[in-house]
This record gives sequence, structure tokens and C-alpha cells, in this order.
Amino acid sequence: MKQPTNTPETNRLPRGVRLRSAWNTTAALLILAVLLFPVYWMLNTALQPDASIAATAWFPTSPSLDNFETAFSTQGRSLLTSLGVALGAVVVCLALAAPAAYGLAQFGLRGGQGIVFTTLITQMVPGIVIANAMYSAYAELGLVNSYLGLVLADASLGLPFSIVLLRAFMVSIPTEVVEAAMVDGANRFTAFVRIVLPMSRNALITAGLFTFLFAWSDFIFALTLNTTDDVKPITLGIYQFVGAHVSDWGAVMATAVLSAVPAAILLVVAQKYIAAGITGGSVK
Repeated sequence: MKQPTNTPETNRLPRGVRLRSAWNTTAALLILAVLLFPVYWMLNTALQPDASIAATAWFPTSPSLDNFETAFSTQGRSLLTSLGVALGAVVVCLALAAPAAYGLAQFGLRGGQGIVFTTLITQMVPGIVIANAMYSAYAELGLVNSYLGLVLADASLGLPFSIVLLRAFMVSIPTEVVEAAMVDGANRFTAFVRIVLPMSRNALITAGLFTFLFAWSDFIFALTLNTTDDVKPITLGIYQFVGAHVSDWGAVMATAVLSAVPAAILLVVAQKYIAAGITGGSVK
């Protein structure tokens, strides 16, 4: 008996399913277009010489890199400052968050849940309140207008999030692994460095990336804790640049594009680690 063959007609999805899929795809594309339109407009304005905020063409008919040259010449130092401060904040934050998270996850400390809850509560305090309080302390310690002061302040932005994220991941690490390393002669610190940290790579990368983004986009601390131009991150540079070049929106948008490039590159490169780091501690 001849078996029925699969044809495009027999494999075709029902009409309702195809219509629903088409509508979902269309809606997703529209939402994506709305979300990405500010980015496109920023790049479009940056590529047009003598662009104004009210008379900018929809497409750069005669693109030019003059605005980017202006941005580099005036804001290049601010970009390097932001990069150095953000990387320093990542190092300080992870150096504090990793052992704190490990202690909360594995040592069974009394009141550990309360500490985690308090850590989360600290993220609800407005940044301007913390900045004003820190300014008084920084003035006494001589940390105002210093790279170290801004690094420490920006590290505090990502510290609560990093502790909570790393703790959620380290809870799932079997204690038997650490105990086996200690049986082989490693002390607690060596086991933490050689066993726990490598196993927590995805969570560490995720925490470090978010800390970098927090520090890179910081404006409140940069404005409050710096009274001179000795330490001027890119966020503060754009703020001052807009005030000085309010009629030259092409250069302003070029500066904004340059400031967005490092964060975009990091997100693209580390996206698989972010997904694994965020979900890694959800299942024990």
C-alpha cells in the first residue's frame, strides 16, 4: 500500500497560527524600531555637519566625520577618565563583593538573610542623598577631586547588586567541593580563590559588567564629588559640552555616540555570560 507523502500543503500551519505569528513578528519589529529610533537619530545627527535640533534631515545625505573629530578633541580625555574610573570601580567592587557573598552563602552566618535584605534596601536610597553625605566625608579625607574618591563612590553603586547576585550563585556551589580542596591541603582562602572563584566565572563577569555600566553612566557622584576639571568623566563632560555648544548638536550627538560605544561592545561580547550568570543561581 502506498504511504502518503508529506507535501507543503500537509505541513502547512493552520491559518490562525500563521496570522498570529505574523502579527507577533510585526509587533516585535515595531517595538524594536521605537526603542532603537533614539539611537538612530543620535547617529544621524552626529553624521550631519551643522546639524540643528529643529532642522535635521531624516537621512544623512552628505555624511561627515567632522563632528566626531570635534568630540574626540574636546572629550577624549573625559572618555579615558570614565574608562579608568569604571574599570577601577569593577576591581574594587568585585574584590569586596566576592568574599562577602561567599561568606553569606556558605558560612551560615546568623542574620544572613537580614544582611541580604538590608543590602537590597540600600539600593532604594536616592543617589543624591548618598552623594551629599559622601561629600562631607570626602572633604575631611581629602578625596574630593580625586580618581580614588570617584572609583570608591562608583564601586558602591554596584556593590549591593553584586553581593546579592554572587550570593545567589555561590549558594548552589556544593560544600563538598571546597571540603575536598581543604582535605588536599588548601586553606579556606586558597580554596576560595582556586575553586570558588573559577566556578563563579559567569556570575563574576555579570556583576563586573553591571558595575562597569553603573560607573560609566554615573552623573550624580561625578557632579557632586568634583569641583574642578581635574577628574571629569564623560557624563559630566557631555553635560558641560551641551552648555557650551548648545547650538552645535552634531558635536554633542557625536560625543554621545562615542560614550555609548564601550558599553554596547561589552554587552555584545558578554551577553552569553550575562544570561548564564543571572540564571546560574536560580536552580540549586
